[in-house]
Amino acid sequence: MKLLNISGSPHVHSDESTKRIMWRVNMALIPALIVATLYFGVNALLVSIISVAACVLFQWLIEKFIMKVPTTISDGSAVVTGLLLAFNVPATASMLWIVVIGALVAIGLGKMAFGGLGKNPFNPALVGRVFLLISFPVQMTTWPKVGGIFPTRLFTDADSGATPLGIIKEHGTEALPQAWEMFVGHMGGSFGEVSALAILIGAIYLLCRKIITWHIPVAFIGTAFVFSGILYLCNGEQFIDPVTTILTGGIMLGACFMATDMVTSPMSKVGQLIFGFGCGLLTIIIRNWGAYPEGVSFAILLMNSVTPLINRWCKPARFAK
Repeated sequence: MKLLNISGSPHVHSDESTKRIMWRVNMALIPALIVATLYFGVNALLVSIISVAACVLFQWLIEKFIMKVPTTISDGSAVVTGLLLAFNVPATASMLWIVVIGALVAIGLGKMAFGGLGKNPFNPALVGRVFLLISFPVQMTTWPKVGGIFPTRLFTDADSGATPLGIIKEHGTEALPQAWEMFVGHMGGSFGEVSALAILIGAIYLLCRKIITWHIPVAFIGTAFVFSGILYLCNGEQFIDPVTTILTGGIMLGACFMATDMVTSPMSKVGQLIFGFGCGLLTIIIRNWGAYPEGVSFAILLMNSVTPLINRWCKPARFAK
């Protein structure tokens, strides 16, 4: 008698695969990389290449020599982690070696220590980013000034400038760039998160390909917008307006590309709305009352930790019930 091996539910027929999904996410990140290269020059490209190469290498080494399992580097997930890690650091010359350490932490501790893709409870790129922020605070907060279109020189600390969130902390909102400049990315910051326009182009592509749904990005950005708007109406001198809030820092990148990670976010639509709401609320709380001017990374990691509870609470009804 021949026995059939049946995998766990759900049994849904689809031509999608992990490899196809990951490479489509990589494609969606290309507009942000192009804009970053135009504004920050060669360093943005170099940091991205080194970060991706390091993530792929570390995953291959761990799978081959430590876990002794077939390598999975061709699925593109290590490339996604490398790009997102690079997008969360400054485009300065000092980051060319520091990002390698971040890649080791992101892949080794954030992903492979839990068994690899699909088993990690936290977004690996954010694990690497937070580790670098705590370990190398000076380098991680030394921001290059925005150059002209495609500046080719390598940036040094002498070219450093402030991010909009840093300007707000030190000088208020008077010295901020115009809203249109912030929207297209002509401002300081981690180079992959500065252009809301480029991020939205990539997010729309993922939505059209049904790689992500609207629930987490809309809940995340909408909560941050509404909560910051309430604070601004209560005290416009102490708090910044909601438009500036969502255009500065990592809200757009975090909401569209990191909070939507299907491994570390809830499975149900209601759960995704709760997850996005928590991310937006925590981000604004940390930004306004925390020690750091930015709170996106911490907010997403904190919500990653409660994803199992959200999944348990928001179980969908069983089939045929």
